[in-house]
Amino acid sequence: MIVRIDAEPFVFRLPLGSTALILIDMQKDFLDPGGFGAALGNDVSRLQPAVAACARLLAIFRACKMPVLHTREVHRPDLSDCPVSKRTRGNPALRIGDDGPMGRVLIAGEPGAAIVADCAPAYGERVIDKPGKGAFYNTDLATYLAAHQITTLVFGGVTTEVCVQTTMREANDRGYECLLVEEATESYFPEFKQATLAMIRAQGAIVGWTASLSAVEKSLEHCMSSSTAG
Repeated sequence: MIVRIDAEPFVFRLPLGSTALILIDMQKDFLDPGGFGAALGNDVSRLQPAVAACARLLAIFRACKMPVLHTREVHRPDLSDCPVSKRTRGNPALRIGDDGPMGRVLIAGEPGAAIVADCAPAYGERVIDKPGKGAFYNTDLATYLAAHQITTLVFGGVTTEVCVQTTMREANDRGYECLLVEEATESYFPEFKQATLAMIRAQGAIVGWTASLSAVEKSLEHCMSSSTAG
């Protein structure tokens, strides 16, 4: 069954049987004070609106019994998968691997690497740990999607212009149809978010589509109510 969503630059066709939601890096290290995002000098409060929106998006997909994936940008404790250039670039208050208020920054298994409670993975939902910005690099995401016959991805997460956009572009190059839910993504720089939304949907959806959360909710309302009734 194909669901039509009112989107930009034109209607997005979402196949219910082969679509998954992917939430990008909704981690404490990016969203909470004391994490890596704050160490870079950012106002992390600017990302907070995405938390509630992603939680709503999760509820929609769970009600429809559609696949959900989560990503986390993390590195091994020995930093063997973290390029020296990534760790040493810039002048942050805390570098990747340093001890911070939420444990070692962006290290797998540390408190700061965890996904925030409102968006925490439910039992059975896939979590992809990635050492880079894009979720396809050095992960088994492509294998997982192929095994589950996923052709379409709906996106939320942070930050819009970095890990979200990078993963969308990677997915687009691999032939996936991609929809970014506008309220479910945020940037430390609001103008970067708006520019990214424009780039994604430019030139006839060159990278993908964008749609409001209410448009997604409206289009999947029947699916949600049918699933609940069942």
